[in-house]
Amino acid sequence: MTLVSTDWLNENLNKVKIIDASWHLDKNRNAIEEYNKHHIENAIFFDLDKNSNQKMDLPHGHFLPSVSHHEKAISEMGITNTDRIIIYCYSNLISSCRAWFQFLYFGHDPKLVSILNGGMKKWKLEGRKVTNRKTKVIPTKYKATENTNMIKVKSQINENIKRKEFTVLDARSKKRFLGLESEPRPGIKSGSIKESKSLPLSEIVNIKDNTFLNTKKLRNIFNSSGINSNKIVMTCGSSVSAASLALAYSLINDDYMPKIYIGSWTEFGKI
Repeated sequence: MTLVSTDWLNENLNKVKIIDASWHLDKNRNAIEEYNKHHIENAIFFDLDKNSNQKMDLPHGHFLPSVSHHEKAISEMGITNTDRIIIYCYSNLISSCRAWFQFLYFGHDPKLVSILNGGMKKWKLEGRKVTNRKTKVIPTKYKATENTNMIKVKSQINENIKRKEFTVLDARSKKRFLGLESEPRPGIKSGSIKESKSLPLSEIVNIKDNTFLNTKKLRNIFNSSGINSNKIVMTCGSSVSAASLALAYSLINDDYMPKIYIGSWTEFGKI
């Protein structure tokens, strides 16, 4: 059960660990401030920036942290290896999916990690209860193991341009993909990876409430984009919305193991 509904979460608030993984590309919004003002009851904040390895030469990227960093961060959130985790966000990029990807990459049982479909946007539209109370946390000793098969690095992307062993699918807007719009991060040129394909995140979610389209519509969209195999690697600006594409594709392909070019365009398009 990769996605759970707002009804399901409302009935199971005290049976799961809830994570707010909101992150905004829009610098006029501050995810932690929004969390402090209102969050779903019992939710713990997952800071995507602090829980990424933001290399000094690529300060705007979201590379995965080390095993020890991830273990420490998740332990401090009071999460154990056997916890049932529900992740939500209040982001148009569906940043909850990046946290979902990170938990899977570091070995949490995929059956125990789900996304709240629609996130905080749908939760609030339905008038459900939120709080500003601080969630009590009892630290744990979380253990992680990496699954490096879930990521691709720049050298593998460059090699694939020649060999064409997998398809790279870009979640950014069509204008950014085609180089018709400037990148929102400084020092990054416009354009896209050679031979890659475009499937904007906006085309697979309902704008009204941030829920994913149903599986029939998703299947049609991916098929129309020429995506119908397991040899797919997702990319975007900094590997956040790429995870949303990965999750969406996993909803219609049980055999697909999510794969992301972790440096994404922030690395590949660096000037």
